[in-house]
Amino acid sequence: MKKNVLLFFSVIFMLTGACIASAQGKYGADSAECIKYLSYYNEYYKQKNYDDALPNWRKAYQLCPPTANQTMLINGTSLYRRLINENRNNSIYVESLIDTLLTLHDIRAQYYPKYAVTALNNKGLDMINYVKDDPQRLYDEFNVIIDANQAEVKPQILLFQLNTACQLYQNGSIMAEDVINDYNKVMELLEQMKQTPDIEKIRTDCESLFISSNVASCENLIALFTPRYEAAPDDLQLATNIVKMLASTEGCTDNDLFKNAANSMHRLDPSYSSAHFLYQIYSAEGDVDNAIKYIDEAIAFPESDNITDAQYSYEAAAFAFKNSKNATAFNYALKAAELDPSIAGKAYMLIGTIWGSLVCQGNEIERRAPYWVAVDYMVKAKNADPTLAEEADKHIAQFRQYYPQAAEAFMYNVTDGDSYTVSCQGMRAVTTVKTQQ
Repeated sequence: MKKNVLLFFSVIFMLTGACIASAQGKYGADSAECIKYLSYYNEYYKQKNYDDALPNWRKAYQLCPPTANQTMLINGTSLYRRLINENRNNSIYVESLIDTLLTLHDIRAQYYPKYAVTALNNKGLDMINYVKDDPQRLYDEFNVIIDANQAEVKPQILLFQLNTACQLYQNGSIMAEDVINDYNKVMELLEQMKQTPDIEKIRTDCESLFISSNVASCENLIALFTPRYEAAPDDLQLATNIVKMLASTEGCTDNDLFKNAANSMHRLDPSYSSAHFLYQIYSAEGDVDNAIKYIDEAIAFPESDNITDAQYSYEAAAFAFKNSKNATAFNYALKAAELDPSIAGKAYMLIGTIWGSLVCQGNEIERRAPYWVAVDYMVKAKNADPTLAEEADKHIAQFRQYYPQAAEAFMYNVTDGDSYTVSCQGMRAVTTVKTQQ
């Protein structure tokens, strides 16, 4: 069989001899031999006879310049992967095979620049598969590939680059600042890629890896980014990175850097979500005025829909009530109920709780009248959302204890069922008189 194949090759070689003289440049000084072995290896390769293809490929690779045939380089990577997998137990031999494999990618990237991105990406993937226990080599090579390919780099390479950076930090080879910079670069490149479930998973894996590595302590981040922020407070990308970094680090949002960077984000690229983010910051600090200011901004943005505005309004109502701003809480809760019927039940329950907590001035009826309004809203709450009925009934039973006696109400010229206007602490409502039964 081999003799027949070699005879076939000889015929091909004779037929192509006339073309050799004109192909001296492309196929090198010994163009006839280059073309011969290209033909030999290629015929075996097409037959999937890789064992016989390999020595002929090696001869072609030795004789031919890289410009002779790009396919020779591509097929060579496949042949060497097979060799590596077949010789796993011979570590010294495998190392030399890996070096050759990676060199083939470099040669392809150099001589075929149109395919450089693909060649370098393939090199990175081969390094992930075959280069073990050498984080420094991986780190250096990954950085070269990432710098060359930018957002066209394979996302897996970004994840493994960050992993090697964390390993090098743990053994003291690089500084925390280096890892932080690598993380920022990785996340920026992932943002530039077409967003798919795979990209989202790699982003999540990168975030988890960074957080679990304990590279970025809050103290280190503040020390690193404070001078950068002060030097460029109008750099939106920097401000965004600072907020993301500090938010992903446990206990690192209660500081001036985080707050200032978040304010820069909103100032430079305002949106309802950035305004809401500032509301969350200031509400957590108990800064009522600024919290209310930014939640109002968030609700006012035309881009936010009714469902979002209703949720923001309910959040603001609960926050205002917690901080004894009862009239403000009442107004927000009413707005939430109007904008989104699906949360009207809990909004009405909050309003009922607000009315039931009021301490009002005046006579005995005026002091007790808020409980009538509180019960009205508890009834509205369970009608709007039957799942709240049990909790609403508990509140109703509690508030009814404070109803006046019928005789007591009569003394103030009111009777059960009469219309009555309640005004207390800046809040006003029309209800009906309710007495103890």
